[in-house]
Amino acid sequence: MLQLIHAEPLPGYRLRLRYADGVTGEVDLSHLVGKGVFQLWNDQDAFGRVSIGTAGEVRWSDAVDLCADALYLQITGKKPDEVFPRLGKASVHA
Repeated sequence: MLQLIHAEPLPGYRLRLRYADGVTGEVDLSHLVGKGVFQLWNDQDAFGRVSIGTAGEVRWSDAVDLCADALYLQITGKKPDEVFPRLGKASVHA
């Protein structure tokens, strides 16, 4: 698993993220605002209270969290098998 070490809220419902491997980038989450659980972000101050959860997720209270691995893929443009080479390579014993 990738280790997220910093999450900073930016204007326009964007986040600047930094990972332990040195990858840093921004993600735009504005398309989520007001939809389902993301109604929490209708209050911009609530979006600003982003934190990193105990499992490494990006979180806003107990109601909203996002997978840090998925955000890493978005920042880097990489495919899951490029970041997690063991995916799909597990041997099956019947």
